Amino acid sequence: MKSIQATPDRSQIAAEDQWDLGKLFRSDAAWKKAFEELADMIPKFARFKGRLGQSPRMLRDCILLETALGRLADRLGVYAYLKASEQVSHSKYQGLLAHYAHVMTVAAEQMCFIEPEIQRIPKSRMQQFLASKELRPYRFNLEKLLRYKPHILSEAEERVLAMQGEVAGTAGKIFGQLNDADLSFGMVKDDKGTQVELTHGSLRVLLESRDRRVRQQAFHQYYKAYEDHANTLAATLSSSVLQDVYYARVRNYPSALEAALFGDMVPVSVYDNLIATVRDHLPTLFRYHELRRRALRLKDLHAYDLFAPIAKTPPVDIPYGHAVDTICEAIQPLGTDYGKTLRNGLTTGRWVDRYENKDKRSGAFSYGCYDSPPYILMNYKPQVLDSMFTLAHEAGHSMHTYYSCRNQPYHYSHYAIFVAEVASTFNECLLSRHLVPRAKSTAERAALICREIDEIRGTIYRQTMFAEYEKVIHAIAEAGEPLTLERLRTEYRRLLDDYFGPDFAIDDVLSLEGLRIPHFYHAFYVYKYATGLSAGIALANAVLNDGAAARDRYLAFLGSGASKYPLDLLKDAGVDLSRPEPVTCALEHFGNLVEELDTLI
Repeated sequence: MKSIQATPDRSQIAAEDQWDLGKLFRSDAAWKKAFEELADMIPKFARFKGRLGQSPRMLRDCILLETALGRLADRLGVYAYLKASEQVSHSKYQGLLAHYAHVMTVAAEQMCFIEPEIQRIPKSRMQQFLASKELRPYRFNLEKLLRYKPHILSEAEERVLAMQGEVAGTAGKIFGQLNDADLSFGMVKDDKGTQVELTHGSLRVLLESRDRRVRQQAFHQYYKAYEDHANTLAATLSSSVLQDVYYARVRNYPSALEAALFGDMVPVSVYDNLIATVRDHLPTLFRYHELRRRALRLKDLHAYDLFAPIAKTPPVDIPYGHAVDTICEAIQPLGTDYGKTLRNGLTTGRWVDRYENKDKRSGAFSYGCYDSPPYILMNYKPQVLDSMFTLAHEAGHSMHTYYSCRNQPYHYSHYAIFVAEVASTFNECLLSRHLVPRAKSTAERAALICREIDEIRGTIYRQTMFAEYEKVIHAIAEAGEPLTLERLRTEYRRLLDDYFGPDFAIDDVLSLEGLRIPHFYHAFYVYKYATGLSAGIALANAVLNDGAAARDRYLAFLGSGASKYPLDLLKDAGVDLSRPEPVTCALEHFGNLVEELDTLI
């Protein structure tokens, strides 16, 4: 009888393989005490109401109280979210998250007067305020706030919007509980005859099997769970989109897309140029698909064949410690301070929650705050090469947080997501450039090049398709048309046909993919993966080719936080994403990799 490979319980994971949240709070009791302190801070804002325009000092004191509340709230929120992520069905920590969300809604209600009141300060008086010594450290943030003047409502209207805080993310919460806690995918027999529990984490392992039967079964069994809940998933996604449209309209934005881009001061042209540039380079992607089909000796290529190894290399076995060593070797061009800090965080510093356990949040992320380590959630699989790259990716995020918090005051430490994806993909680029020249065989070199191709395919091509889908379904909602299950599937299938080409065999269930993407509940986020990797490739090339000057510009970028708008920060680092050239160069690099791979297999 073959063994069954089940996902372990949390209690079976060694302490040294878990993150150390004691650096946030030593116990749940300490969290609750700090939570009470946070609640006691909220009424203190009342003394500033109606007085913010009196003097620079009064406005500064209000900002200082906001800062104190924000720093404490960040610690509380990070702890609750990380504990809830350990076991998403654990009611205790879902309760902490709910309490936290409630008190933050109360805080938002009590603070809702601040932005409208600042907006009402006469322009000439505000210019004097900005030039004062009290407010000079906060000038850029205040200038950013003043940009929102056309979109800030009256105090009463802002209060009503603030009161909706707890329910605003309901659709995403429902999706998260269904996707991470309630969906069950059953068991799949792998190529060794072992019964493996099919999860979000194990799916990738099974899709990398050389046995097509395993890949096909895992794919269809995985999507069967989504098909069984398709109407619910369509309703939650539709609700989330309608919410985005509502908030855009109520705040006087022309569209939900423009509302999402406004904060980063990113023109719509950047979004549209990305889609247009990627579409122009789809023939290169189609060529790769054909190359993969030939290498696998298949009659036709399906989505479940996209991760199958096309080079005959030995099975991968990369223990976590070896992955850390390899990553630290790869990032040596960034200097000893970066390397020493990262190694400590990934090992004895216990930033990382390393392995999958029952009910653990799927995927991977980096999440910390000004007063905590930049924690990393992983579901590390030694037998999956991509796990090492995922660790490098999340480490890039965490080191960005580390340098930003070390070099900026709190109010400029929260860098934009737009630039976050640069730091993460930069690390992946360095890791790939480190491994390829050290390949021990032609097959290993081919496998590593194929992995980089697939990374660009998944991050630039695929995420751009996602970005176009988001634009399409929001436009449908803005036109007053219903987002039914049939419409959502039809629009997604149309994009699949465009982005995969006429020779790709698209299984009908793949049209459900648009219903299972968590990022769609944070609208217009995914395009930043594509622009981020494009910038990451350009900056990695610069650091490797230009030496110390480029390295120093990059480290300065990591330490710049939110002290400028994202496009300006990247221009300082040497990349102009307001133009299509960085994306074009990344896709030309993709084409060169496809050319080389074709000669190796």
